[in-house]
Amino acid sequence: MRRAYSDISLVTRVGPLHVDHAGPGDHPEGRPTSSSTLPGLVVNMFRHADIHDGMAVLDVGVGSGYGAALLAQRLGDDQVTSIDVDPYLTKVATERLAEIGLWPAIVTCDATGPLPGEYDRIVATVSVRPLPPSWLVALRPEGRLVTTIANAMVIVVADKTEDGGAVGRVLWDRAGFMATRAGVDYEPALDGLADRASAQDGEQIGPGRYPVTDVREAWELASMLEVTAPGIEHRFNEDRDGLRTALMLHRDGSWARATGQRGDAPLVHQGGPRRLWDILDEIRQQWLIEGSLPVYGSKVLISPSGEITLSRGRWRATIA
Repeated sequence: MRRAYSDISLVTRVGPLHVDHAGPGDHPEGRPTSSSTLPGLVVNMFRHADIHDGMAVLDVGVGSGYGAALLAQRLGDDQVTSIDVDPYLTKVATERLAEIGLWPAIVTCDATGPLPGEYDRIVATVSVRPLPPSWLVALRPEGRLVTTIANAMVIVVADKTEDGGAVGRVLWDRAGFMATRAGVDYEPALDGLADRASAQDGEQIGPGRYPVTDVREAWELASMLEVTAPGIEHRFNEDRDGLRTALMLHRDGSWARATGQRGDAPLVHQGGPRRLWDILDEIRQQWLIEGSLPVYGSKVLISPSGEITLSRGRWRATIA
């Protein structure tokens, strides 16, 4: 019997091309720039926010309008504002919600800039790095925000403090969302650097400590790496014979290429100002020694300027 899977995220836009305007023969290239988030994840983010009657809630990232619909149905139109940088998304979401008799405020604005009001709860289905200071300005005293860190699968829940900052924790739960953007697309992928990294010898060549892994699928490892060395782009391939190749690329010109059979130590080429694979191996070594990585479950301290400090035991990291 065929099963229906409805609780999935669906990409709705790649670059400037939206699925509503796509034809049967269109095959867009580029990075997804919007999606309809899986319904269960939307509900889970709202659950972490601890929302109650009478609260004013800001939904960051309108998407299809699903999250705004849930909030408006539960709290009433006047208590809900949903924002997005994409004017097409806000227009269509407004129309969809009106068709079912819901009229929350849907506003087109850059989520990293000034926000249209004050709120008891801010819940984001986009990711940020660092936290926009405007969120703390718009958050009412003792208000709560729930968000994720860009390119890391960590959920931050924090309550506003008297000094205008916030304090909270990284949950053991996991989620990942597209990062905030100011324009119609993100920065281009590092294809040119990837071509060079795939073909040339490194300035440093030697064996890696641990087998090649697809970092993008290892969420705890990927999150710890993003907090430690942000902005690394990953490529991974495994051929039919089990030969794995991973690329690590950064806009500062650093790169690494590791190649090895599944389960074997790889040969690693590295170039540029930093040794990216060494950073990854140090994190994997820490994982083996400690039995876990400290990013999940860490304490969160957010300054009024949006700088995020994570801490757990003797470990500290700053996201600025």
